[in-house]
Amino acid sequence: MIVRIRLSKGPQFRNRPGKNRALAQMLAALMTPAALMAYVLAFWRLGADMRIAGQFAIEDGFFSHWQVWLPIAVGLSMSSAALNRYGRDGILRLPGVRSRA
Repeated sequence: MIVRIRLSKGPQFRNRPGKNRALAQMLAALMTPAALMAYVLAFWRLGADMRIAGQFAIEDGFFSHWQVWLPIAVGLSMSSAALNRYGRDGILRLPGVRSRA
C-alpha cells in the first residue's frame, strides 16, 4: 500500500541580491576603527621592539607581538572594504581579487 500526502505549496523564496546592505555598511563602519586600532598596536609594538616608542601595554602572551596585530589589521581592513562594497553595490567580493566572469 502506498500512501501519498499532498501538501499545498507555500510562499516562494525570493533570492534577491543585497538583502542585508544596511547591516553590512553598519558592520563595516565598526570594523574600520577596529582596524585602525590594530594598526596602531602593531606599529606601537614594532616601535617598542626597536626602542623608538615607549613600553608596549601587553607584555607577554600571544598578543604581545606585532606579527599578530598586523595580519589582524589587514584582515579587518579588507573585510571592511568588502562589506562597504557589498553595502553599496550588493556584490560581495574582496578588494583586489578579480572575478572569473
